[in-house]
Amino acid sequence: MFRPQVEGAENIPGTGPVILAGNHVTFIDSIVLPIVCDRQVSFIGKDEYVTGKGLKGRLMAWFFTGVGMIPVDRDGANGGVAALMTGRRVLESGQMFGIYPEGTRSPDGRLYRGRTGVARLTLMTGAPVVPFAVVGTDKLQPGGAGMPRPGKVTVRFGEPMEFSRYEGMDRDRYVLRAVTDSVMAEVMRLSGQEYVDMYATKAKAA
Repeated sequence: MFRPQVEGAENIPGTGPVILAGNHVTFIDSIVLPIVCDRQVSFIGKDEYVTGKGLKGRLMAWFFTGVGMIPVDRDGANGGVAALMTGRRVLESGQMFGIYPEGTRSPDGRLYRGRTGVARLTLMTGAPVVPFAVVGTDKLQPGGAGMPRPGKVTVRFGEPMEFSRYEGMDRDRYVLRAVTDSVMAEVMRLSGQEYVDMYATKAKAA
């Protein structure tokens, strides 16, 4: 249906913990990413995706758990910590963890400032970060809602980024920001998106 074209898949290590960090423009990004990866990708999703009622609810739960989504109550008081610890457990077990550093879908197709969770994960676990960009999904599902229409999607993976030089500095906010910004710079290069030095949640609230 999406006819995904993949570039740079060889940049994903075949074994060991890996953080996939990329842009997020529409809902189906989380469907396309697991499709194009040879390895299982685990990622955080809203718990409401697996707690729905009736046939639709059961089908959604079956699908999202099948593609590697781990449900977390991200709206709770400790939602951010729960998501971070979940990612850490996945990585420490030698698996791949997918993350959208923007923290939410882009409200207008531009790339927004990354939150530092991706930096904390790589510094806590030593896992390399493979930046990625999903291009074209916003045209298949404008606004992030409704049934997507068929079309072409490209997924680009960049070269692995490692930050061992900052080992033990996962509580230094300047280091966390520097690591996050370097990852987002690669995502911007891969996606071709315009960058906005503002959190997407703030832009949505404006």
